[in-house]
Amino acid sequence: MAAAVAVTLAFVIAEAVAGWVGHSLALLSDAGHNLADAAALGLSWYALVIARKPSHHGMTYGYHRVAVIAAMINGLSLVGIALWIVWEAIGRLRAPEPPNSGLMIGVALVAIAVNVAITLRLHEGSKHDMNVRSAYQHMMGDAISAFGVVIAGVVIRVTHSAIVDPIVSLLIAAFIVRSSYDVLRDSATVLLEGTPPGTDMPAVIAAIKAVSGVLDVHDLHVWMVGPGVVACSCHIVVGEQTIREGQQVVRAVVQDVEDRFHITHTTVQVEVEGCPPNDMYCVKERHRPRAAR
Repeated sequence: MAAAVAVTLAFVIAEAVAGWVGHSLALLSDAGHNLADAAALGLSWYALVIARKPSHHGMTYGYHRVAVIAAMINGLSLVGIALWIVWEAIGRLRAPEPPNSGLMIGVALVAIAVNVAITLRLHEGSKHDMNVRSAYQHMMGDAISAFGVVIAGVVIRVTHSAIVDPIVSLLIAAFIVRSSYDVLRDSATVLLEGTPPGTDMPAVIAAIKAVSGVLDVHDLHVWMVGPGVVACSCHIVVGEQTIREGQQVVRAVVQDVEDRFHITHTTVQVEVEGCPPNDMYCVKERHRPRAAR
């Protein structure tokens, strides 16, 4: 991640200079996108370091959500860059400036090579970490944007039409907004403690009810604390049984939801059938020795 930040920043400077000298909004748009990516990569790198800090009394879950906040900031930065590109493109549509097509093509080809190399490096980590996935989508979006610049450069070289440059810039802006949507949705879901994407709640309920000794389940909540940390809390109803038997049922529930749904932190409250949920003396009264009644 650190190497990716350094390479991206170096390329942003080169691409911005080339866009300015070559009068290409498409190159400047891509440079702006790359600058957002450099910030995103730096933020993701920082979040990865902070998330490894151990939990303590003030932060009992640790710092996992730093990565989620980083992902949301990355997504919002993409939207901001897209709005800037749209604003500049509208100005260029009103007053087109002929760009240097050769410079556009050459710089964009280098951009594709840089972004593809970083994207491939981040691909594996993006499968398991929302923070890394946001950085991965930034870089993948850059590669596609740079490819659009190459196409624009070729069209301009053939047709000598300056209007192609802002049109491609608008397409890049639309793609940026689309690529940021998933990251913003997923990070907002985590911060609002919504059900993690892909979690089948009816299947979770059915799995808990299928555990031997469980009669019913209610007050079930599943949420994501941070990348790779999914939590669950629920109340299960059981028949009258010993404490040891109840512990075995709880262990079975916890193990089953972890194995089947990758829920790593589960809290289970046990309720005995026929006892009011708030009556802590129900079982004790029912099993009190006859002589004591």
